[in-house]
Amino acid sequence: MQEPLFHDRRDAGQVLARRLSAYRGRPDALVLALPRGGVPVGHAVARALGLPLDVFVVRKLGVPGHEELAMGAIASGGVRVMNDSLLRMLSLTAAQIDAVTQAETQELARRERLYRNGRPPLEVAQRTVLLVDDGLATGATMRAAARALRMRAPARLVIAVPTGAHDSCEALRGEADDIVCATRPEPFHAVGCWYEVFPQTSDEEVQALLGGRL
Repeated sequence: MQEPLFHDRRDAGQVLARRLSAYRGRPDALVLALPRGGVPVGHAVARALGLPLDVFVVRKLGVPGHEELAMGAIASGGVRVMNDSLLRMLSLTAAQIDAVTQAETQELARRERLYRNGRPPLEVAQRTVLLVDDGLATGATMRAAARALRMRAPARLVIAVPTGAHDSCEALRGEADDIVCATRPEPFHAVGCWYEVFPQTSDEEVQALLGGRL
């Protein structure tokens, strides 16, 4: 049995921050974390590097009846990224795909209102953005986030995760100026395999971390 690489998401964020030390204290840089699990990692990174933290909401589009399987993802800004190879294997109608997209779009808007609590999003134009999650499995969620952020004209976009599948990390190179995958264990299996403690991050924890209460 493979040993975990990290105790929890905070520990993973501290490990990741060491790989991102070149950005410490830079006035043009900020951390954007993908909720929910990426927020504790991003919070640890932001604290270690002395950078501002914000959230960037992305929602997986699950296959109807097999919701854990991602057929794509959506992100703030109306971006939708689909897993075309998977869709070619499925017998889904456009109406089914649109129904899932509509439901997840409503949930995305709800979470943005909840997490921000009235705070405006940080400005990313002409800044260096460290886009953080707790790991990369398929990469669909991160790809949607990266494409949405590109529409906001950052000066530099860095995708940063504590652990990821090798192929997924490499496949994202065209979406960012740099990819930092602190560890790439093989076989990868799933993100949670590499954490000793990996509970589901709650909305309340996300709110507390973003509001500076943790």
